Amino acid sequence: MLPVLQSVLGLVVIFALAWSLSERRRFDAWRVAALGIAAQIVIALLVLKVPVLRAAFAYLNDGVLALQAATEAGGSFVFGYLAGAPAPFETTQPANNFILAFRVLPLVMVIGALTAVLTYWRILPALVRAIAVVIRRVFNVGGAVGLSAAANIFIGMVEAPLLVQAYVPKLSRSELFIVMTTGMATIAGTVLVVYAAILEPAVPGAAGHLLTASVISVPAAIAIARIMVPAENEEPVEDGEIETESRSTMDAITRGTATGLELYLRIIAMLIVLVALVHLANAILSLLPDIGGAALSLERMLGWLMAPAAWLIGIPWADAMTAGQLLGVKTVLNEFIAYLNMASLPQDALGDRSRLILTYALCGFANFGSLGIMVGGLTAIAPTRRDEIVALGPRTIVSGTLATLSTGAVVGIVG
Repeated sequence: MLPVLQSVLGLVVIFALAWSLSERRRFDAWRVAALGIAAQIVIALLVLKVPVLRAAFAYLNDGVLALQAATEAGGSFVFGYLAGAPAPFETTQPANNFILAFRVLPLVMVIGALTAVLTYWRILPALVRAIAVVIRRVFNVGGAVGLSAAANIFIGMVEAPLLVQAYVPKLSRSELFIVMTTGMATIAGTVLVVYAAILEPAVPGAAGHLLTASVISVPAAIAIARIMVPAENEEPVEDGEIETESRSTMDAITRGTATGLELYLRIIAMLIVLVALVHLANAILSLLPDIGGAALSLERMLGWLMAPAAWLIGIPWADAMTAGQLLGVKTVLNEFIAYLNMASLPQDALGDRSRLILTYALCGFANFGSLGIMVGGLTAIAPTRRDEIVALGPRTIVSGTLATLSTGAVVGIVG
């Protein structure tokens, strides 16, 4: 089968699966699906094929590299050679000098501070509101939902609903599910830069691809959420406003850095625990008899489970097992570990097309760890909707995963 037709088939299967899981299987769902797919393809064509926009995303990648260099300068001042400064001794194995906690992850704190400053200066809110207007007009959603969905391109799954926290308790069940699904189908700008730094050696222009992935996934998430939890004849919640608690630029830097530090420590703790749990699971599985001449492992089992999904979005079957492992790790653990594993693969483990599609398909927070974060955040924002949020939570892992898979399939078509 031609790769493009393979990805087209994948899109059809993804939206058919969303319909099969719908709370109310309506026969006009194909209109929502067609709108979502069309919006994805148009955005992908504009970003990936229009020279001006491609150049803009190339500049974005240069900006990420500049941020990485600036962060390394700050880290070297504090941590010395652990963060990239010249070592005061001769190193016999330079490859082992790269320490993730000191070389890459401090980017989270820098981005946290920059995000807070851009919000205080009203630059980020203006950009988010412009995108929200487009989302409202295309998908006929309320202003609060459109604003939250647009904000997910830049900030996290809890921070985005916080922008419209006064309106979250008023959202319909369908609108609430859209807010939750868009959070699961995108990644925050704070970690986007970190992922780009990790992926750049394996996927040139990674920053532009990751931002593009979040942009493409928003219409996919809205369409899939609309299919899985269809809207009734309710009036959409129309308003929404982005506010900031910062009182000055320095206050914004201080608040943003503190937020980034909390995220930095959380990422480190989760990486330690999740990698340890995977190692423990593999140790237990190794006690079972070998299958296919090799010991059982969590990665192999996830590969068997997710390989068909990898093939459906346009990845050749020769790469599907490896790709399936990465998709499984992303769902069961998180996308950070999946991207780390992808970056550490030998160059010949995946073809260029497979790497590109996976960069997009892995770009989302849809995993069990994120589910706890989102449910906790949203129930704090809207305690009166707690039962509904908890009930919808597990479905958002499915809807968010389907949205990012559809984004991978779209890139397989137009990439």
